[in-house]
Parts: sequence; structure tokens; C-alpha cells
Amino acid sequence: MQLREWELDLLRVLQKDSRLTYEDLSKMLQVTKEEVEETVARMEEDHILVRYNSVVDWSKVEGHEGVTAMIDVKVTPKRGVGFDEVAQRIYRYKEVKSVYLMSGAYDLSVTVEGRTMNEVANFVSDKLSTIDSVLSTTTHFQLKKYKHDGTIFGDYEEDKRIVVSP
Repeated sequence: MQLREWELDLLRVLQKDSRLTYEDLSKMLQVTKEEVEETVARMEEDHILVRYNSVVDWSKVEGHEGVTAMIDVKVTPKRGVGFDEVAQRIYRYKEVKSVYLMSGAYDLSVTVEGRTMNEVANFVSDKLSTIDSVLSTTTHFQLKKYKHDGTIFGDYEEDKRIVVSP
């Protein structure tokens, strides 16, 4: 779908903050509130706007820290469907938060969340690695989150050094 420049700007703004009102969006984009409402409705219907998310820093919620792992998966693609079929099998598991087809040494990048490292390990050994097309996996556990989807985590002080340039 070809979008006008202000519609692209609308998507960029909503991606950063989906809680803005239609009034605020219309002022920012210099279009009418009705145009914004109609455009958002059309983009939702056409599945351009798929979902509105909140970013939560679970490390600050006692007892709900959890574990996130990025798993590199090497697979054998199937004739006629390539990687799509195995990707669908993987993303249907409730533990899986994202699946991406990648270039490089591994074919799929899978993000998994669990309550403990053992829970993630059991997912890999009992569910992921038993899929016929899966040849190998490499699991990387996330130790600390500094930035996610453009949001910086933690209470970091602003760098107050003076910029010196030649």
C-alpha cells in the first residue's frame, strides 16, 4: 500500500507513543482529527497497524523478572514452503515471543521467555530441538536489558561532559 508522507509520519509517531490522542496527532501532523481517525481505522483494517504495545521494565517488578533467551536455529527448509512451515510450528508455542528469518550462519532467530533458565532449557530440549527440520540450536540468555525498541532501561544519568571538537 502506497502511503502519503503524513501517513508515514503518523506510523512513526504511533510507533514511538501509541497513547497520543487523535487531537494531538492531528496537530502534530497538521491534518484534521477526522483524517487521522479514518487513516488509523483503515491501517488497522489493512493490518498495517497490527497491535499497540507497552514496554515494561520487569526487572523493577519484584517476583516477575523472568528469563529471556535468544535462540539461533539452523533448519532444513522444506520443498515448496521453504522456512515458513517450520517458523509457523515454532511461533505457535506460548513461550515464543518472536521468530525472524535471518541471513548468516543460522536460519531463524527465536526469542523465548520463561520464568527460569531451566524452563527455557526444557523448552529448547523438549519442544524446539525435537522438530524434524531443526538441525541445531544455540541459546543466548539475556543478562541485562539496556535498551529495547528505542526505550532505555535503568536510571542512567545524562552525560554532562562538554563536547570538544576540533
